[in-house]
Amino acid sequence: MAEAHQAVAFQFTITPEGIDLQLSHQALRQVYLSGLRSWKKRVTRLKNNVITGVYPASPSSWLFVVIAILATMYTRSDPSMGLIAKIQEHLPVSVQCRTVVSAVLFSTLLWFSLIFTMRLCLKQLLSYHGWMFEQHGKVSNTTKIWAMVRIFSGRQPLLYSYQGSLPNLPVPAVKDTVKRYLESARLLMSDAEYERMTTLAKEFESSLGNRLQWYLKLKAMWASNYVSDWWEEYVYLRGRGPLMVNSNYYGMDFLYVTPTPIQAARAGNTLHACLLYRRKLNREEIKPVILNVPLCAAQCERIFNTTRIPGEETDSLIHWQDSEYVAVFHRGRYFRLWLYHAGRMLSPREIEHQIQHILDDPSPPVPGEAKLAALTAGDRIPWAQARKEFFSSGVNKRSLDCIEKAAFFVALDDDEQGMMGDDPAGNLDRYAKSLLHGKCYDRWFDKSFTVVLYKNGKNGLNAEHSWADAPIMAHVWEYVMTTDCFQLGYTEEGHCKGDVASSLPPPTRLTWDIPAECQERIERSLAVAQTLADDVDFHVLPIQDFGKGAIKKCKISPDAFIQIALQLAYYRNRGSFTLTYEASMTRLFREGRTETVRSCTSEIHKSSTISNKSAYVSISLCLMAMTGGGIDRHLFCLYIVSKYLGEESPFLKEVLSETWRLSTSQTPLQQVELFDFVNHPDYTTCGGGFGPVADDGYGVSYIIIGENMINLHISCKHSCPQTDSHKFGADIKKALMDLLELMSPEKPDPSRAEQNHLKNSKKDL
Repeated sequence: MAEAHQAVAFQFTITPEGIDLQLSHQALRQVYLSGLRSWKKRVTRLKNNVITGVYPASPSSWLFVVIAILATMYTRSDPSMGLIAKIQEHLPVSVQCRTVVSAVLFSTLLWFSLIFTMRLCLKQLLSYHGWMFEQHGKVSNTTKIWAMVRIFSGRQPLLYSYQGSLPNLPVPAVKDTVKRYLESARLLMSDAEYERMTTLAKEFESSLGNRLQWYLKLKAMWASNYVSDWWEEYVYLRGRGPLMVNSNYYGMDFLYVTPTPIQAARAGNTLHACLLYRRKLNREEIKPVILNVPLCAAQCERIFNTTRIPGEETDSLIHWQDSEYVAVFHRGRYFRLWLYHAGRMLSPREIEHQIQHILDDPSPPVPGEAKLAALTAGDRIPWAQARKEFFSSGVNKRSLDCIEKAAFFVALDDDEQGMMGDDPAGNLDRYAKSLLHGKCYDRWFDKSFTVVLYKNGKNGLNAEHSWADAPIMAHVWEYVMTTDCFQLGYTEEGHCKGDVASSLPPPTRLTWDIPAECQERIERSLAVAQTLADDVDFHVLPIQDFGKGAIKKCKISPDAFIQIALQLAYYRNRGSFTLTYEASMTRLFREGRTETVRSCTSEIHKSSTISNKSAYVSISLCLMAMTGGGIDRHLFCLYIVSKYLGEESPFLKEVLSETWRLSTSQTPLQQVELFDFVNHPDYTTCGGGFGPVADDGYGVSYIIIGENMINLHISCKHSCPQTDSHKFGADIKKALMDLLELMSPEKPDPSRAEQNHLKNSKKDL
């Protein structure tokens, strides 16, 4: 009870002599320190806004311009060509001050003009993408001039320094998009189907397409990005099906190493590392991702303190400026865990102590509490209705607000997971399924991300997709994993390092009053989610036989190599090619997110052997998508405009209803410098994955680790008799090895049996 009294700033009693006011100085000190921390954050945010606003110049450069102008005037020269004198005429100050004040005002105007000119030049330079299409060693004169981008990049940038200089996503010509679409569809259609689709496409191009394009160009002139807001709303927020499996994705822990077997200790380091990342994010100390040119960092703004709120027609994303606690789930109970005390961040050892307090808490959940999160796992409309009816007031609203306003969500699982035991491969698959959907009620699927901590010290995450794409969350998780192991570390006993302050208040149990009718709705949502989760067939396949090093010897892009192997594997698995979705980013542009690469190309089918031409086409398609020349986002936006105008387009309707039976995505390793695969080869990230997009298709996520490893995450559905994640995984591995054997420049002369094997592989292609 002592801690509870300390949480109250003052108490009072009424006596015959009057009111006896009793102040708690310790509680008031906590309030003061918390407010001081908030004001420090505001000052830091203001300072960073100023620094980012004048980039690529610096605030100190203003003083340099002022001194230069005053020094020039001291020599009786007029660098303003009469403007300073004009300014003097309108200044209501004394004669002695007019000259200095007018010079300072002119210097400031000149400084802003120089900044505007530099940012305009930087934006023009960042709009040039020709360098991406040039071969190594063959650099054009235009690209050599473009290298001036480094001159205009100025000093060391903050995270958001480049945002104002990034170009807007261009709107492709309707003619070009239609042409590229027909080229991508040719392999997948019969002659009659292709002829029919060509007729529809030409009709659209010559009539309705131009009218819709005019509205898109108008939007592109007005908005930062003509795609992203519609993509977020219509693809994600208006989806009425479950987020779990269908939208959310997961990230795994180290594959071979568990730094400590103590659950609370792993939680201490993991949560502290998340806070360190958030602090760097708030201070904009995270380096912007630069691939010769900077990538848009707008998605980073909503990593923390963000939740998705259900609605009957559409959901909404809510982001708060700050949150000093996390919401924790354990054995059906919910807790609020404060991560700051006395104006400072809790140490890993203190967080471990608090987590252990939750693990040792014997109190049972109240009726309806244990499976409450199933509402976030089921369909969105029932959840929106239940939220409005049962969680809009009283104790339920306060507890729900606590979860939704938390920095992120934490799930403490009683299960043990990882590649372990007598069946390491099967346990790895179960580990992936656990992160993807858990028990359907032990993850808050609406939060921006949920950190999952298992009983044996393994961890992972489940992330909501609408606020950002996987590379953003992967960047966070790379930092968290490496900081946990290589910077924070553990004692010999496996506990976090440091001491525990004696004045820490314990975690607070959230309270609920869930009526029987609400409990029935929770059970219905759980039944929907459980059916979906049970249908997921998942397989994680680490390949250690070869990796990027061996593929590069074939003089081919590793990503293109894997995409070709996926096409070969699917053809062997199903006997035909299929429409293939490969995710590519458009973050070269302001507020860019993703674009689709249709990686099933006619060049693969035409080649009797795998040649560099098919790889070159795959790379070219990816580069076109990255530089704003993709197909699907443009057609998607044209379709949205047609709906606003009440126009029907048979061409757009058919394109938008196509089924992606093979959905693929590469998770890039972005912070290679944080890992040491030479001295610590066991500390290998396993990447992450997602559920199948189509009921009769596959979802494939892959990550290329170092020079000698590729990890695959393969998903499909048990309910489809034509799909099998393990069989498809074996087909992919065989296709990769066959392609490597076909293309390797160092392969020995094959025997007769090997010649027949190679001939059969070529025949498949």
